[in-house]
Parts: sequence; C-alpha cells; structure tokens
Amino acid sequence: MTERKPPDVSFGTWGDRRIREAGAREDCARLPGAGKPPPRDREAPYDGTGWTGRKPAREGRRGAAVGAGPAPGGRGRAGAALAAPSERTVRKILTEVGARTRAVMLEPPPGPPPGGKPYGVEDVVRRWRERRAADGPGPGGA
Repeated sequence: MTERKPPDVSFGTWGDRRIREAGAREDCARLPGAGKPPPRDREAPYDGTGWTGRKPAREGRRGAAVGAGPAPGGRGRAGAALAAPSERTVRKILTEVGARTRAVMLEPPPGPPPGGKPYGVEDVVRRWRERRAADGPGPGGA
C-alpha cells in the first residue's frame, strides 16, 4: 500500500518528495524505455493532441479525442448530422439537440455548469451541403 500524504504537507511538496525518493531508489531506471524519448508514429502528422489523439484509435473508436471533433452523445450529434443522408435528417437531428441543449441551459442539473451551446443549424446544413457536393450524391440521392 502506498504511503498516505500527511495532513500538514501540501500536495506539491509531498509529490515532489515521492518523486525524489523514487529517483534515489532508481525505480524508474528499470522501466522499459527508460532514458529514451516516448515512441512516436513518424508517419502520422503532428496534430498537437499527443497521446489523447491516439488513444481512441488504439481502443477502436473514432473522433473522441481532443481536437478530433465532438464527443459521442453531446456535441457528437453534429458529426451524425454531417453524415446524415438528407437535409431533412440534418435539420431534425440539430433541432432535437438544440432543444435538449436549451432545456439544460435553462434548468441546469446540480453540479458544474454543462458548458454546451446550441448549434447554428444553418451553418451545419451549409457544411453538410459542402461535404455532400465534394463526396457526390450517396445512395439516397440529395
């Protein structure tokens, strides 16, 4: 079991002391890759997200990383809207999400603020049209 932080010591001081002690015992020197830079995929372009950008791919997920777009369930519906087969579906998805977002903003749950804002429906529809034009019409037509 790890040693507990004494109540009269700050977290920073206690943490620094634990790191110094581990260094003196050379606990980290025996770890694989010690003294080497972390591995990096040289083929992938640098996107500034670090390991958080690669974690979803390692776990077989898409788009849940920082900077990689909206997370599933919340603002991730914009991704679903952009992939929708028709403009009517895009508008329906965004209208439903906007209504839920406004409801949360007006009567927030207990705890920290939710931090979302309603979508600009016309902006997402415009992006949907641009993507659709670039990809060509799908199986359902336009």
